[in-house]
Amino acid sequence: MLAMLTALASGLAQAKPAFVGPDVSGVYDCTGEDDHEGPYTGTVTLELVRSQSYGVFGAYSFKLEVPGYGAYPGHAAARGRQMAIHFANIDPATKDYGTGIASFSKRKGGKWTFQKHYYEPEFKGGNFGRENCVQR
Repeated sequence: MLAMLTALASGLAQAKPAFVGPDVSGVYDCTGEDDHEGPYTGTVTLELVRSQSYGVFGAYSFKLEVPGYGAYPGHAAARGRQMAIHFANIDPATKDYGTGIASFSKRKGGKWTFQKHYYEPEFKGGNFGRENCVQR
């Protein structure tokens, strides 16, 4: 009986806390400035992966779609209103992949907005850029 109670208590102690961070899931309209390609527009879709999120830490699926360049699926890890994002163009031959860091804030009316800086180590010899995105 003591062994069963110990095992039960051990299992309860390891339960992860519920996700209490901000859920920034949604579709965002973005404008960006790429060091090699110049200005661009795109659409970002973020979706919380609730089963992998806990406390203030959120896990997300990420997808950027840019007309003329294609889709950039990826994933993101957030802590509160800060998010690290990995993305890669669906055509691996382009070597158009990278990592970004984003900061989220809320606008009047409750919509989320974020600014992202990204780095791409192999795209055209190395590249960087920024995006400003507003939730629809």
